[in-house]
Amino acid sequence: MSYATTQPIKSPARASDEARWEAVMARDTAFDGDFYFSVATTGIYCRPSCPARRPKRTHVRFHESTAEAERAGFRPCKRCKPDQRSLFQLHAGKVGEACRLIEAAEDEPKLDHLAREAGLSPYHFHRIFKSVLGVTPKAYAIAHRHKRVRAELGKAPTVTEAIYDAGFNSGGRFYATASEVLGMTPSEFRSGAAAAEIKYSIGKCSLGAILVAASGKGVCAIEFGDKPDALRRDLQKLFPRAKLIAGDKNFERLVAKVIAFVENPKAGLDLPLDIRGTAFQHRVWAALRRIPVGRTVSYAEIAEKIGAPGSARAVARACASNRIAVAIPCHRVVRSDGSLSGYRGGVTRKRDLLAREAIPSRKKKSS
Repeated sequence: MSYATTQPIKSPARASDEARWEAVMARDTAFDGDFYFSVATTGIYCRPSCPARRPKRTHVRFHESTAEAERAGFRPCKRCKPDQRSLFQLHAGKVGEACRLIEAAEDEPKLDHLAREAGLSPYHFHRIFKSVLGVTPKAYAIAHRHKRVRAELGKAPTVTEAIYDAGFNSGGRFYATASEVLGMTPSEFRSGAAAAEIKYSIGKCSLGAILVAASGKGVCAIEFGDKPDALRRDLQKLFPRAKLIAGDKNFERLVAKVIAFVENPKAGLDLPLDIRGTAFQHRVWAALRRIPVGRTVSYAEIAEKIGAPGSARAVARACASNRIAVAIPCHRVVRSDGSLSGYRGGVTRKRDLLAREAIPSRKKKSS
């Protein structure tokens, strides 16, 4: 399915004041930028993660933006500086620049060079890079070269040429990790995944048919649909020469776990995943997996979080390319105005998933 836009649809309600207060008490950085809180007794406003001592709940008000807080007569906190870019945003910007350097380089850049370009010490740069993307600079560089070798395997005359054209200085180094990277040998990948085995099963949930597929490495597809046969055909197109094997009873337990999460998202879902995509897609998908249940973010916000402001459209394309629904929760990404754009499983399913995950407002006790 294409990632087409649709008529604006009302998005789930923002977090309740109770949920916001819990985020303030926890100093949860995930909510920074979503809202701000002011303290009547001090006349200042802060971001949720502010390290200052927590105020009394009765003195706190919540605001959608810094402008709203300042119109109400509050001034920015000097500790958390809510009127400036957050530390995470600053770090994400530096990491984004480093990623672009890695992707543009013919050979893998040295850590010292990347750190110097970011204006940081190698130790500090390495630490913030991993905190933002969840992988080290070296692991990111390797993932980018793997993306290049996958592209070269489809067009180079030989496997060896593909490996060297992708920037590997040693064929042995690539072959040592080829099965993990490609899910098969380079020759099998080059022939269209011939001989690869993909287990799959198609079940039913309240959102319709659901397909779950896994390689030996982990779950490689979770798809919603209306017709089971169409889901199976789509899986075969995704792995054109792979051998599709119907899942056994052990595999059915995995499918049941996925369906249980669809029906009750707050139960959580922890699965081994076989994620295949470009380096940029991996950055986007890693950011999606950090979105808490019950929250939505915009494509522009994801672009900011991965240090690539202005790439909202590329983020939307990465969401559209996601084949592992709910485990990589692209349904939690909405347009900047809060309306819903397309979803591989259909906008109706996206709306239903968000409605299930929405944090309900607590009812006030009657006096």
